[in-house]
Amino acid sequence: MKLVVAIQMDHVSTIDIDGDSTFVLGLEAQRRGYPLWHYTPADLAFRDRKVIARAQPMTLRREKGNHFTLGEPKVLDLATTDVVLLRQDPPFDMSYITTTHLLEHIHPKTLVVNDPASVRNAPEKLFVTHFEGVMPPTLIASDARQIRAFRDEHKDIILKPLFGNGGAGVFRVRPDDENFNSLLEMFSQRSREPVIAQRYLPEVRKGDKRIILIDGEPVGAIDRVPADGEARSNMHVGGKAVKASLSKRDREICDIIGPALAERGLLFVGIDVIGDWLTEINVTSPTGLQQIDRFDGVSLEARIWDRIEARWQESRAKVR
Repeated sequence: MKLVVAIQMDHVSTIDIDGDSTFVLGLEAQRRGYPLWHYTPADLAFRDRKVIARAQPMTLRREKGNHFTLGEPKVLDLATTDVVLLRQDPPFDMSYITTTHLLEHIHPKTLVVNDPASVRNAPEKLFVTHFEGVMPPTLIASDARQIRAFRDEHKDIILKPLFGNGGAGVFRVRPDDENFNSLLEMFSQRSREPVIAQRYLPEVRKGDKRIILIDGEPVGAIDRVPADGEARSNMHVGGKAVKASLSKRDREICDIIGPALAERGLLFVGIDVIGDWLTEINVTSPTGLQQIDRFDGVSLEARIWDRIEARWQESRAKVR
């Protein structure tokens, strides 16, 4: 099997080769002999019923300061490729949503991972609401009165943008926090979108667990432990990756959500679990592969490509 692979991603020059999951997915594809094409979301276009991208052939290597080579750009008809990895980072805004609409024109004849329609229909903080018994007490609302009532009930809460990412705009609001009203004003002035409020989970001090699922099956986990004085566990704001294993409750959560992920073509997913509670289902550009690889001595990117190859063969059979 020799697949032609295009990767829709933030520019390869910006990635951290020691932590980026897209990088090792590209390296593994390259190891299997698959030609790689690189393009950014801004390079994607629709013309005359074709989905095209100004793309460049790409070679990757694990060499800091010299981790990629890009060839001459050309207009690539994405329908002529076999696999497109949808890997740009959020924010999950209208620009991101538009790319999913465009990529639907080529999927599944060209296998898009993850399925673009499912990515669009599974925003990370909203998709989790479809599963019973997995979420902490949660409110999604714009009405300040409802948010105040939620805080009065749960006292210590987390406020965050509904479509935020990377820990940006996440606030812990304690019962005596005098900034609460100002925060509500700030959120309402910045966006018409609702905010999400959740009961603060003190278990986060022990780690916000990132679990990777491949085609609905859990394959590994890390704990991301917040830095001192920080409520967020995201790595780029000082969170530390720690080796972790799957608890009985983690497996219960994965059993509940896994079939829905596989059914929707969400092949590579990262979920966030704090204590006994699922807080997010990350389907846009999940991370964590390299950290789990190092702790567990595995190659999750190889397992992902094994499933991509199997899914591609299945899709070939269906379109014939």
